[in-house]
Amino acid sequence: MKSILHKAQSRGLAEHGWLTSRHTFSFGHYHNPERVNFGALRVLNDDIVQPGQGFGTHPHRDMEIVSIPLRGQLQHRDSMGNGSIIRSGEVQIMSAGTGVTHSEFNASDKELVNFLQIWVFPRKNGAAPRYGQRDFAPEGRRNQLQTVVAPEGTDDQALPIGQDAWFSLADLDPATGLDYALHASGQGLYVFVVEGSAVAAGQQLARRDGLGVWQTEGLRLEAGDQGASLLLLEVPMG
Repeated sequence: MKSILHKAQSRGLAEHGWLTSRHTFSFGHYHNPERVNFGALRVLNDDIVQPGQGFGTHPHRDMEIVSIPLRGQLQHRDSMGNGSIIRSGEVQIMSAGTGVTHSEFNASDKELVNFLQIWVFPRKNGAAPRYGQRDFAPEGRRNQLQTVVAPEGTDDQALPIGQDAWFSLADLDPATGLDYALHASGQGLYVFVVEGSAVAAGQQLARRDGLGVWQTEGLRLEAGDQGASLLLLEVPMG
């Protein structure tokens, strides 16, 4: 097994007044040549947007973009005609494909919104743009894996992605563990601790720490004394 550890405080930081963003990988003005991507995982941003503020209309193409609100409500509009509010407990995916424009704003004029923005390189470029949004019941991830994103055609309960990638959530009680089995050789797993703490591959992981592992068939995860909320991102490493 090979592994790489990204401590929370080592992430890039962007402060724009209306936006505070932590970058696990190089993004915007933050560039670290040793932290450009983890396999097909290109971006993992931890964004906090002030009330009533947000990202104006901007373009994307040939990228799989997943948003996971952790707190608050995110207002989305795009050139495909979608307009919706994404809340904590929901997951959104936008396959940009041949090109799409969209905007994201804090839907509240009083409360902050905190969400994870994740980009994954697609399996192939030039696909038709696609949008999906789904609510996932919290009991479905209590001390177990809840798959929220999976390759198209493989899991009717998950949002489809144009890549051999699986995203899973897990809320573990204190001192509870689980095993993750990778779907194929050549895959890697990136573990992001949303809340709490955990131990994996001999590493102590605190809140917002990330750990990537590859050249392995699986990984054992153990929650700390306060439990752990985990986001698991399995992607091709090639």
